[in-house]
Amino acid sequence: MTRQLHLGAFLLESGHHVAAWRSPDVPDRAGLDFGLYRRLAQTAEQALFDAVFVADSVAVEEGPGAERISRSARFEPLTLMSALAAVTERIGLVATVTATYNEPYHVARKFASLDHLSGGRSGWNLVTSDNAAEAGNFGRAEHIAHADRYARAEEFLLVVQGLWDSWEDDAFINDRDSGVYYRPDGRHVLDHDGAHFKVRGPLNVARSPQGQPVIVQAGSSEAGRQLAARSAEVVFTAQSNLAAAQAFYGDMKRRTAEAGRSPESLKIMPGVFVVVGRSRAEAEDKQAALQALVDPVAAVGLVSRMIGNFDLSGYPLDEPLPELPLTESGQRSRQQLLSSLARDGQLTLRQLALKVAGGRGHLNVVGTAADVADVLQTWFEQGAADGFNVMPPTLPAGLDDFATLVVPELQRRGLFRTRYEGRTLREHLGLARPAVGAAAGFHLKEGV
Repeated sequence: MTRQLHLGAFLLESGHHVAAWRSPDVPDRAGLDFGLYRRLAQTAEQALFDAVFVADSVAVEEGPGAERISRSARFEPLTLMSALAAVTERIGLVATVTATYNEPYHVARKFASLDHLSGGRSGWNLVTSDNAAEAGNFGRAEHIAHADRYARAEEFLLVVQGLWDSWEDDAFINDRDSGVYYRPDGRHVLDHDGAHFKVRGPLNVARSPQGQPVIVQAGSSEAGRQLAARSAEVVFTAQSNLAAAQAFYGDMKRRTAEAGRSPESLKIMPGVFVVVGRSRAEAEDKQAALQALVDPVAAVGLVSRMIGNFDLSGYPLDEPLPELPLTESGQRSRQQLLSSLARDGQLTLRQLALKVAGGRGHLNVVGTAADVADVLQTWFEQGAADGFNVMPPTLPAGLDDFATLVVPELQRRGLFRTRYEGRTLREHLGLARPAVGAAAGFHLKEGV
């Protein structure tokens, strides 16, 4: 079968542009409008996307300009995805849940339940919290340091995967005549005792339709890359140019092979911020209209948060970005990306803030459907991506534009499916269903 690209629809409240909520085309309180999310998921499904994807934070946005950014009123992702499972049939449902401020048993149980509810369409975007404000909501005076967050996340993931394998696929025999509900030899006790967690198991949910939900990982730091190479099945990454994306793609495929896995078992899906019109002038006008709504306070606040939780509000807007220490509380990969954008482009703080107001360091494409398809095809065919996580500037209009203009162009070029071949997210992504006990580092015990 000819290789085709994968598409995720990244749904972020009113849209990905920092000023999206101010656009007259965006509904009020979009982050709590289930009718809007239902429409968006169904639009993405009709356009044959692999999955819809939602981000998360377990704290209200704080810091300079927080009151000017629409990120503080949103649904809890697993609750939202469970509701969307009931109003969709084929599209994958990927929810972000942090390993920093959760417990493995809860996460394993909830995602296994979502996989059953959706008929095998769930995916977990495993992240380590980069919002320092989350610490105070979980009894901590300070945020967990970067290295410690990743050490915890690695063990967290192994525990979750072990719990997902608590039962053989055919363990529940429901034999009414004999009175045996499940085979004792089909039940596995985890008995994990590690540096961060002590979890006995087994999970009180049967093995799910996909065997295990799909694991997505969004970190691009050294620690994030190592975790993804060993355990992830999809990597969502921020890459702003082709050369950097090719280097990241090659590095991740190499690391995956070195971890003893097939490079094809890991799909690399950079984010792409797309403003598309029926003409270039129309697309450029849409982008200009959004840029005109940007509040400098909000834009600098966004950069402050993304570049490592440093307060940049007191620095002159029309001077270069100041030198910053390596972040302990934020995303190091995003800090490096934004610092490089500023340095390489010789951007002032104001210019950097305006540049990242939409895509926040991801690839930005503004133009016609053909222009967008040209860029996606180049990245796909030249070793930079297996697909893309599409970041509409506003919702619902931005997703509607991509679905009606770009998807048909990709299909015309033979780059994207014209119908779903499977029913599960694994099948959409071309990923194998894992065997029981396949998670590295575990020796499951039979019976009680």
